[in-house]
Amino acid sequence: MKKIYSIALVLLGSLMVCQPLSANTLEVCGKCDYTTISEAVAAAQPFDTVLVKQGTYAEYNIGIVKPLTLLGENNPVIDGQDKGEIITVQSDDVTVDGFTVVNVGTSYTTDYAAIRVVKSKRYTIKNCRLERLFFGIYLEKSSDGVVHNNYIQGDAVNEYNSGNGIQLWYCKNVEVTGNTVKNVRDGIYLEFSDHIDIRDNKSIDNLRYGLHFMFSNDDSYTNNLFQNNGAGVAVMFSKNIEMKNNVFRKNWGTAAFGLLLKEINDSEISGNTFEENTVGINIEGSNRIDYLHNDFKNNGWAVKVRGACYANIFKFNNFLYNSFDISYNSKLNDNGFDRNYWSNYTGYDLNKNGIGDVPYRPVKLFSYIVNRTPETIILLRSLFIDIIDFSEKVSPVFTPDNLLDENPQMKPIRHDTNR
Repeated sequence: MKKIYSIALVLLGSLMVCQPLSANTLEVCGKCDYTTISEAVAAAQPFDTVLVKQGTYAEYNIGIVKPLTLLGENNPVIDGQDKGEIITVQSDDVTVDGFTVVNVGTSYTTDYAAIRVVKSKRYTIKNCRLERLFFGIYLEKSSDGVVHNNYIQGDAVNEYNSGNGIQLWYCKNVEVTGNTVKNVRDGIYLEFSDHIDIRDNKSIDNLRYGLHFMFSNDDSYTNNLFQNNGAGVAVMFSKNIEMKNNVFRKNWGTAAFGLLLKEINDSEISGNTFEENTVGINIEGSNRIDYLHNDFKNNGWAVKVRGACYANIFKFNNFLYNSFDISYNSKLNDNGFDRNYWSNYTGYDLNKNGIGDVPYRPVKLFSYIVNRTPETIILLRSLFIDIIDFSEKVSPVFTPDNLLDENPQMKPIRHDTNR
């Protein structure tokens, strides 16, 4: 009995150390006991709150090494004066809420960030506005965190001297939700980061990619907008990725696309809209992916298949007024197309069941020619091209003869966005 009582006392003491019975609030302002954020953070005890009043604070290298809530009242400004990193978190259970952070230092050897989180758990970064930055929010070897409702705007001109808006490196179980990222190199960047939920973000006007991730598995991105970036989203060397209900719009350029897939396996792409991109989806070396209920509208190429893509399914998609619906660079096809709507389909439906009686071949000979000789694109609207496309449709020689939709839909498919 005495032994059990001793164990209980030890456990109770541990709980009291981890979570104090009362936490204090330390105020920071021009007339407060603490006039700088760094002073208040240094003086605070674990689980205290540092409340920063409205004003401008010229500070950088604010280090948080204990559980703490750093709370801004009426959006105070932290001005790093281009001297370096501004806030660095190196503790579990830290919240940074409600600040404007500006003038992060730029370096060619160090990735200075407005807010960095290093080897920490259970952190929250929310309601912050980050401007004139190098990197915005940088998460490094951290897990179980939330990045929510932040506005990040850089002034990137060249890739070599600009950073990313939100970067995750070797992270797990992180929610990135409701953020707006503009004018940086990559809007959101993931590397070696698993179980990441990217939801309800807007990533627009970025130099390179709206979202870019590599070597990251079991992630999802849903209900995001990727617009007018150098290229929309690049997903590389990853598996088990869920991509649902996103909008990829106006990603134009000679090497631009809505979505790039390279070496991606066992994933789902559903309910997305690809509108007015040079290429809707560019696919290379990607297998066992389900493309379901997507809309491809007014793209140059809706889907460009580069090669080494097997066992993929395209079903219940709308292909609407694209210059080219499907492009292949070989005669081999191991992918299935079924029950899609094709605006270029000219077949008939005699039994009125909503399915065309004649299969549709979505790959045009001219797309095959353009892949090999891009200059021939100037002939796109010529009568000669219509003739060679018709001849290839009747007797396929250069395009995959088994690539056809046996059940083309006669009307556009209505999609349930709550799927």
